[in-house]
Amino acid sequence: MTATKPLTTFSYVSFDVVGTLIDFEAAITGAIDSVAVEAGVDLDLEKVLSFYGALRSEPEAELFPDDLARCYGRIAAEFGLPDTPELRTRIVEAVGDADPFPDSAEALARLGERYRLIAMTNARRWAFERYDAKLGHPFWAGFTTDDTGTEKPDPAFFHKVFAHVEATGGTPEQILHAAQSQYHDIGISRQLGMTNAWIERRHGQAGYGGTIKPEAVTEPDYHFKSLAELADAADRAAGN
Repeated sequence: MTATKPLTTFSYVSFDVVGTLIDFEAAITGAIDSVAVEAGVDLDLEKVLSFYGALRSEPEAELFPDDLARCYGRIAAEFGLPDTPELRTRIVEAVGDADPFPDSAEALARLGERYRLIAMTNARRWAFERYDAKLGHPFWAGFTTDDTGTEKPDPAFFHKVFAHVEATGGTPEQILHAAQSQYHDIGISRQLGMTNAWIERRHGQAGYGGTIKPEAVTEPDYHFKSLAELADAADRAAGN
């Protein structure tokens, strides 16, 4: 841990949602594996995830999770799975209805007692509303790609959040940014001068799974293996 500021310094915690709070990889592999089982096809699900992650960096990529329809078509062709409009919709809906990680809701509830929580997600608003409900509606504010008109790691996404915080009496320096994705969040938050916490959900696993691979790994200010560890650290910092 190489913290530059203590956790008691912050008034806000902003979060990446998909991959940090919501287990989208389990939703993708579960949905695609169910199709594979029905079709009698054996899959290496880590290879499927890596292939999906590469597809997400293509210029023609659409917004998440709607883009799963396009991606599934490519995955089906690559791995010998059936491909129909109904199956594409099934995959999109499954990922749009993905579940939280086991620790997410409880940790957010604890963090919400100390900070204003801000959701910053590249998911579309329709999917975020489902995720938010499963997490227990913990957020003081929520920003989706539909709201910002862009996707992380575009700095414009972050500046939309900064403007909202400033309009309500805060400053960007009071925000701790917590996220799993080095590509979408940790690198750019460092470039923008934010203090960040890397929630390394894939610790102990090789590769980047369904997330786009970063050009370089950014050393975070705080490094945790789960959201519960961040909540625990915040409790200790406050003397609890």
